[in-house]
Amino acid sequence: MINVTELRNGTVFVDENQIFQVLNYEHIKTGRGSGNIKVKVKNLKSGSITERSFITGARVDEANVEKRKAQYLYQDGENYYFMDPLSFDQFPLSEDILGSMVKFLKEGLEATLLVLDDQALTVDLPNFIFYTIAETGPEEKGNTVSNVYKEAILDNGMSVKVPMFMKVGEKIKVDTRSGEYVERVK
Repeated sequence: MINVTELRNGTVFVDENQIFQVLNYEHIKTGRGSGNIKVKVKNLKSGSITERSFITGARVDEANVEKRKAQYLYQDGENYYFMDPLSFDQFPLSEDILGSMVKFLKEGLEATLLVLDDQALTVDLPNFIFYTIAETGPEEKGNTVSNVYKEAILDNGMSVKVPMFMKVGEKIKVDTRSGEYVERVK
């Protein structure tokens, strides 16, 4: 059992026979009463995102999940397959479970799987992933002072806004939390 005040982003717990992962944690203290803990959670079985509220001092069961390094292999219909590089076990995850993470996937991407009883629940992507620009408009010099951006298609098919001076073939770093361009990689 863990105290709800110890729930932080990424923590996995069990409540009412459902497995949840904390996406956002907020402690709310009002006047004389006891504080409330409000967490935005993702149900790892169904993929749905909800908000849960607890009073300070409440306890929840800690989920016995195992974190495994994995590599993204391929997509087959609705499932996306990841492989454990040590045991070579493959884990399918549906598009419903992955949600918006699907757009960041590219062959060979290394990530962390959350596994419970040899069944993959979800995947944690790295905060930053490197891509190569496959398609974009013409390069323009001189717009380095203002924040002027143009559309670019990356090597995995994802579309992102990049500065005007970027050209096809350059490597960039993208933040998986926001989906935005971070910087050029040399």
